[in-house]
Amino acid sequence: SISGAGYHSESKAKEYKHVCKRACQRAVDRLNAGALAVDAVAAALVELEDSPFTNAGMGSNLNLSGEIECDASIMDGKTLHYGAVGAISGIKNPVLVANRLLNEAQKGKLSAGRIPPCFLVGEGAHDWAINHGIAPCPSEKMATKFSLSAYKRNKRKMEMAEKVESGFNHQAKKRRQSTENENGSGLLDTVGAIVVDREGNVASAVSSGGLAMKHPGRVGQAAHHGCGCWAENTRTQNPYSTAVSTSGCGEHLIRTMLARECSSAMQSDDAHQALLEAMQNKFISSPFLASEDCVLGGVIVLRCSRCCDAQPSPDIQAILVEFLWSHTTESMCVGYMSAQDGKAKTHISRLPPEAVAGRSLAIEGGVCRLPSNT
Repeated sequence: SISGAGYHSESKAKEYKHVCKRACQRAVDRLNAGALAVDAVAAALVELEDSPFTNAGMGSNLNLSGEIECDASIMDGKTLHYGAVGAISGIKNPVLVANRLLNEAQKGKLSAGRIPPCFLVGEGAHDWAINHGIAPCPSEKMATKFSLSAYKRNKRKMEMAEKVESGFNHQAKKRRQSTENENGSGLLDTVGAIVVDREGNVASAVSSGGLAMKHPGRVGQAAHHGCGCWAENTRTQNPYSTAVSTSGCGEHLIRTMLARECSSAMQSDDAHQALLEAMQNKFISSPFLASEDCVLGGVIVLRCSRCCDAQPSPDIQAILVEFLWSHTTESMCVGYMSAQDGKAKTHISRLPPEAVAGRSLAIEGGVCRLPSNT
């Protein structure tokens, strides 16, 4: 699971690591209880949304009107179903609404042969959630001291910027440039998780409060199909199962459909090289972002394949799992855990020294072998 690509100050790093560990533990607990990947990934996201330190659910960024509007989506690699909500207010865990949409869609058509929705927005999404037994939570209860003070600070910055652009107060312009570096990429910390279960099913999910000071009604990549998350079990034409979750600037991730692009790239032999090339060619240097001089985003990727163990018997199959992450933001907090691990490992991944955020990338990862149920 991840706790977002952006800027993680040393003071907040500890909190991000803690919430990552809790999310990993929650997902593993569900898997150990026999849950499938899609249920485990939803459980991880609830933990991430409930933390006041992440920009999802509780403590989300406030929009231009001082309101919280959240985006979330989830995808099941086994059925390829997807559920999403955009610009939803007054719901503590948007991922639970996305998951419920996914589950309801899998039941088949509605009365009179109507197609069930997979993506709902705004008031309609909120009403649908309430009608399906998901409890409301007043927006004011979802704001935290940190998100409220950030809103007031950002409002002042916008007012100063508008004065500068009107030709007044040149000192303010200098101050604005110095604070942009401190706060700019810290607003991008979408949360996400990816899971593989013992049957080899993969699932992914993502949730976000969106960019700070966004226009009301704006929907980011966390709700868009193929942009926020992607999960696809192995099929005849796909030798590998893949799960991807993205974080960063929603507009950049939407215009490049980065989650699906990374998933497709993972069908190549060398996962590390494939992800490197996808991030470079399909994101940083993407023709769809030719006008952008700073392309901000991060991905976590799972790639799974079945392999035969020589011990204890060549007939027993194991699942070989490769876990990779890459980002163009200054940093990304990553946590990971398998059912055999006693506790989750966490890591704040940072760009190499001298690297420029938005134009360079970091990439890391590892491999593990899991026993299979099948």
